Amino acid sequence: MEWRVSSFSGGDNNCVELARDADIAGVRDSKCRDGGVLWFPPRSVDALLAEVKR
Repeated sequence: MEWRVSSFSGGDNNCVELARDADIAGVRDSKCRDGGVLWFPPRSVDALLAEVKR
């Protein structure tokens, strides 16, 4: 999976990263990439992103 950052993020690595495929989506801290990943069903992440974009 490829980790992505929002295009609205600044260049100071102060954001979260998202990676996903058909079965799972991961969220991690861009400042501490080795600090762990929160895993969610992709539909849950889709719902969260839809609300954030509002």
